[in-house]
Amino acid sequence: MLDEARAGAAEGLVVVADHQTAGRGRLGRTWVALPGSSLLVSVLFRPRALEAGHLLTTAVALAACDACERVAGVAPDLKWPNDLLVDDRKLGGILAEAEGHAIVVGLGLNVNWTSGAPEGAVALNQLAGRDVDQAALLDELLLSLDVRHGAPDLMDAYRARCSTIGLRLRVELAGGDLAGTAVEIDDDGALVVEVDGERRRVLAGDVVHVRPA
Repeated sequence: MLDEARAGAAEGLVVVADHQTAGRGRLGRTWVALPGSSLLVSVLFRPRALEAGHLLTTAVALAACDACERVAGVAPDLKWPNDLLVDDRKLGGILAEAEGHAIVVGLGLNVNWTSGAPEGAVALNQLAGRDVDQAALLDELLLSLDVRHGAPDLMDAYRARCSTIGLRLRVELAGGDLAGTAVEIDDDGALVVEVDGERRRVLAGDVVHVRPA
């Protein structure tokens, strides 16, 4: 998709893959998606201001949640900054990459797994108790994205669905870990963490939810 962005492809281009052998996540992590097991889709945006890129990932995240509810009857939570969770198990992830004045937002969603899930992960069919129609899921994702993209209440909708807010957590940063309580997601998409009575804004980092024993 980044090649298409460099070549001048128009906003709204959607690319779907059946499987991945070297999927990319945050911090250069990789994963494999077997044929037919996951919804793997990338959408090309050309926003006026790249600073608003967090709104694009937010719109895709909420659209993915809408699609899961409508097609599979599953209502995921959102974990800051880019994961879909059900009962703390990862259902999907989102990654945005910039290329010039374009942003490509990719979604990987676990849909139909034929064997057990790795620890900490889950697929829609395991939650719904049946196979899930990936074509219907994609249709609903794009229909919802058309509504969510640019909606004035986008960040409010994200905050309402974000399970990170209110939790004790650890944020893994390049300069060291930050431990505290998540108190807010601000309108810039930053996570606000209260540490010893002081509020700290985090723009990017890996979050580990710390739940009571």
